[in-house]
Amino acid sequence: MQKINQLLKFEPILKEKIWGGEKLISQLHKKSIKKNIGESWEISGVENDISIVIKGSLQGKNLQELIGTFKGDLVGHSVYKQFGDKFPLLIKFIDAKEVLSIQLHPNDALAKKRHNSFGKTEMWYVIQTDEKANLIVGLKEKVSEKKYLHHLENKTLLDILNIDEVKKDDVYIIPSGRIHAIGAGVLLAEIQQISDITYRIYDWDRKDVDGNYRELHTEEAIAAIDYNVQKSYKTAYQKIKNGLSEIVSCSYFTTNIIQISENTAFYLNHSKKDSFVIYMAVKGTIFFRYDEQLEVLKAGGTLLVPACINEIEIASGENSSEVLEIFIK
Repeated sequence: MQKINQLLKFEPILKEKIWGGEKLISQLHKKSIKKNIGESWEISGVENDISIVIKGSLQGKNLQELIGTFKGDLVGHSVYKQFGDKFPLLIKFIDAKEVLSIQLHPNDALAKKRHNSFGKTEMWYVIQTDEKANLIVGLKEKVSEKKYLHHLENKTLLDILNIDEVKKDDVYIIPSGRIHAIGAGVLLAEIQQISDITYRIYDWDRKDVDGNYRELHTEEAIAAIDYNVQKSYKTAYQKIKNGLSEIVSCSYFTTNIIQISENTAFYLNHSKKDSFVIYMAVKGTIFFRYDEQLEVLKAGGTLLVPACINEIEIASGENSSEVLEIFIK
């Protein structure tokens, strides 16, 4: 079987959104003349939105073709055994100029039954916020289905939802079923299961560009809601200077953060992983070297390292840098 011996960069897939802004362009170096870009899909195997390689010997090939050709050498043999030709994650940057709808996602069992799809557990890493920006994550008190519907019908959902003012570096994991919304003024990285199924439960009574209200999914959401309450929904972690710190680990993905001092380089060894590894630059400029290949990521850049590549060199430029590392255990 043909071997893959290349670090992979893909063309971002930019999505206009009613709530989108300009930070993906002004802060994360995306290119568009449009002013309401809400999402940049960095690595996607979603049907009709499959990522395409932008450079190197594999330029023009899409992610689906690569998996079909390289199989476990690309994604990891255990990953390929579980997911086959389907890439298991969807990697995004999100800019919310306005608040997103209040929503949730079904779990694997419900998504399979209703949509023949995976469920959707996701995580957020906050890159930048405007003053007093917030996230809606989970319930702040235990409620019954009846009480939830009462608040939904009376447009008082915020009375029972947990709202956190957030800042750079905050991390949240959003399991399937947990009610959530990204607030206005938040720029973040999102790592999620490959699913685009969202149950929208409230959209602030706003209309789209054609003057229509967006579809709500009241009935579908009822059976999907997780009514459990947490004391805190924010994930606690500590950064390690010139090292790797785990911030999220679940059955769907693991995410670490790597902090690199200015003009510092070291090696990252992946030999014990049986998975692809994704890097999302969230601060500064980071250099990746493998064999004779050099890739440079500025904040907002994303790189995929095939599972068969066991070691790469990573370095920061003249200023300190930070990058997220994502893989499947």
